[in-house]
Amino acid sequence: MKKEKTIFWISTTIIFLMEGVMPALTSQTELAKEGIRHLGYPEYFGNALVVFKVLGALILMIPQVPKRIKEWAYAGFGFDFIFASISHGAVDGINFQTFFPLIFLVILAISYVYYHKLNTAAIKQN
Repeated sequence: MKKEKTIFWISTTIIFLMEGVMPALTSQTELAKEGIRHLGYPEYFGNALVVFKVLGALILMIPQVPKRIKEWAYAGFGFDFIFASISHGAVDGINFQTFFPLIFLVILAISYVYYHKLNTAAIKQN
């Protein structure tokens, strides 16, 4: 059980830092705004994306959040990573930027699998 908790918290913390903390700290920089423009999205899309990323990251980190809400956060991040990969591939061609979001999709999947393992174990204990 300790191994499962460790894997869950490490993977979830990586998602929290990269998808919650980093966007919150860097979203208003010129580099971030240019990145959104480069992909063909309007500036307001970047702002909305940051709000939902921060909320989703908090939802994943706070244990008291209901399971159904966490499922939506996991799904939202999954879509975010998939569509980020598609956007980079469509605009810049196939390169590292295309596959970088998929690395985080794998980390998210690890968090998701271990989230369910921990919940299943908790239910069996009760």
